[in-house]
Amino acid sequence: MAAEDEVAPAAVDAPDGPAPAKSRAGRNLPAAIAVGASLGILVILVVVFVPKLWYVVVAVSFAVATWEVSKRLRDGGRHVALVPLLVGGQAVIWSGWPWGTTGILVAFVTTVLVMMIWKLLSQGRSAAPINYLQDLAASVLVLAWLPLLAAFGTLMVLQPHGSARVLTLMIVVVCSDVGGYAAGVLFGKHPMVPAISPKKSWEGMAGSLVFGTVGAVLIVHYLVDAAWWVGAVLGPVLVICGTLGDLVESQIKRDLKIKDMGTLLPGHGGIMDRLDSLLPSAFVVWAVLSALL
Repeated sequence: MAAEDEVAPAAVDAPDGPAPAKSRAGRNLPAAIAVGASLGILVILVVVFVPKLWYVVVAVSFAVATWEVSKRLRDGGRHVALVPLLVGGQAVIWSGWPWGTTGILVAFVTTVLVMMIWKLLSQGRSAAPINYLQDLAASVLVLAWLPLLAAFGTLMVLQPHGSARVLTLMIVVVCSDVGGYAAGVLFGKHPMVPAISPKKSWEGMAGSLVFGTVGAVLIVHYLVDAAWWVGAVLGPVLVICGTLGDLVESQIKRDLKIKDMGTLLPGHGGIMDRLDSLLPSAFVVWAVLSALL
């Protein structure tokens, strides 16, 4: 759920005929809002009324996201170990239910070992593997980036006030995105890292910090029933990590010379395009709330 704050909109010639309404961030805004609202309602209903079903939602979402990213990497000449990634990714996510962080770690390391052998024998016994180091590194990156970080998002639902913790993650990320988008569009003039993401501005970052921190303080106090200062710690850390997660995906897409990881969600791109800031944020919320509560 990365906010796309504009620094300076470029003037482009509009094609003849009607075109979908787009925001200054370059998206089909009505479609993006409709899809985002629908996904938000789904998450709230699942987490509030059937919290254990959250595991199914996350597992399915990240199976699709892993396939999306793997396909994009393959198009860019990097052939990841797709079958071990899909199977092992599910093991990483689901192992947290009965065995907690130990299960997640064991499943992650086991999958890495399997991928090492899988890519080693990818050309058969009579031929040496091609681009072994490059493809193995990409495979481990995808495993750590998607299923491993997602596993902490599912692990929270099993903790005390689990539903509230997951909702804290979602709501604070949304607050950060809204604040960053609004401040970036209205006031954004100074790019943060133009070589990676020219649309992100320091003004947008300031808006994310204000909205995200205020949202974290309120949600942690009233929803998680914890001291307000826990939210004051969580908010800035989550905003910074979420922004950096967005920049990481932006650089990966730049390397692959693509705009989106997929096309599944109208106005949003692929599933992974909506998870870039949520992934590091999931770990941050789990770690901060586990340490302070």
